[in-house]
Amino acid sequence: MTLEKTEMIRYKSTRGTTPPVGFDEAILSGFAADGGLFVPDTIPLFNPAELEEMAQLEYLALAERIIRRFIDPVIMPDHDLRKLLRNSFLYFDAEETVPVVYLNQSDLHVLELFHGPTLSFKDIAMGFLINCMDYFLARRGEKLSLVLATTGDTGPAAAYASAGKKTLECWPLYPKGMISEEQERQMTTLDAANVHPVGVEGCASGGDDLDIIVANLFADPEQKEELKLSSVNSINWCRVMAQTVHYFFAYFRTVDKVGDEIIFSVPTGAFGNLCAGSIARSMGLPVNQFICATNDNGTLHRLFSNGILSRQELKTPVRSAIDIVVPYNFWRFLYLTCGQDPTSVKMYMSLFEEQGMIEFPAALWNKLRQGFISYSISDTETLDTMRSIYRGPDGYLLDPHGAVAVAAAKRYQEETAAELKIVCLATAHPAKFPLVIQQTLEQGEDLPEAALHQTLEQAKNRFHHLRTCHYGNLEQALTRAMKRQLLK
Repeated sequence: MTLEKTEMIRYKSTRGTTPPVGFDEAILSGFAADGGLFVPDTIPLFNPAELEEMAQLEYLALAERIIRRFIDPVIMPDHDLRKLLRNSFLYFDAEETVPVVYLNQSDLHVLELFHGPTLSFKDIAMGFLINCMDYFLARRGEKLSLVLATTGDTGPAAAYASAGKKTLECWPLYPKGMISEEQERQMTTLDAANVHPVGVEGCASGGDDLDIIVANLFADPEQKEELKLSSVNSINWCRVMAQTVHYFFAYFRTVDKVGDEIIFSVPTGAFGNLCAGSIARSMGLPVNQFICATNDNGTLHRLFSNGILSRQELKTPVRSAIDIVVPYNFWRFLYLTCGQDPTSVKMYMSLFEEQGMIEFPAALWNKLRQGFISYSISDTETLDTMRSIYRGPDGYLLDPHGAVAVAAAKRYQEETAAELKIVCLATAHPAKFPLVIQQTLEQGEDLPEAALHQTLEQAKNRFHHLRTCHYGNLEQALTRAMKRQLLK
């Protein structure tokens, strides 16, 4: 069997005005110099025979097989790739890394993506991304400042993966009071001198406000260079690339035979995980449909259901990690869907920035929604789903984001009488949301054992290491603090 060569893969900007770069430069930069997102100039395709062979691989071997197709071996030799992957998944506590669980009462499968060190699916890609960055920086003798906005799970994963890395200073920014205490403590109780969580007050639009600050920092080339800036939000190509793997793994563990089609229901905020699924389908994975499951903010639901991408006031339901008004990975998806045309992407991005809304032409909208269906799930439906699945014969406890995916999948089943197997992505451990789970229990009922986790209980007895700042002062304060830290 001959594999497609990867030596020629280069990474281009969705805005199209910067020269293509190699994998190492793409992930160390985060954003492209013109403000666009990096995408590979070609998407590798696995043929049916290759898929048949890959079906027998364990998770790490499968990850190596897929990711190898995106990285030039000259940039990262096989033995180094294998070592980085092994180290990235060293502290996952599930034998299969991302196990698939069948819910008999709903005829649904649940892909558990939360067995990493910070109990969320972000660990799957974040550990590998941070290890890759450290690998390339150590080789170059350089250092970077990672700045990222988080609405709950990205920050803890980045903080944990960065802790102790001499090549990195990590600055997770989060909207104070808009994430759970458990998520906050995962960042603020780390004993790591290179991790600097910042709780930001006055974020009317939550994480989207913080995204603006991050974008502003990157927009000034001189400042970006002075602060040695990079980002590990899902704008970073490595995050999206690494997340394609769990779609392949879940497919192989669920279908009766390779070649059968499948449906994925994905709780969606910034569109990174769903974008990865779409890319996996482009790589040959037989996905019939993606169910885009949003919370009450419903930005992507409006896109897929009526062709309108619009910015509306942020709502803060019980599923905080998907409280997103502007799903920034949409621009990467748009670029890949409209024939890698940077002119169109730039035009639509400018239109959205000016007007806060885009109504796509019917032909393009039909192309965007091909193979997608969406649902916006209310708080009531989320809690009812958690309650019914836990009280039912399976006795399975969902986190609120996984419940959004399950609720959307159940709606799809009712509307279509679907016969294909459906895999719902559970993206966080329920122990990260005890107050939400309490709402699904009887009055006076104690939290079940499945709603507790040893690492979160231990964090309750540790000091917070935390900086706080009002949103209006954040950019100036952050710039000053980052400069000082780089001098140490």
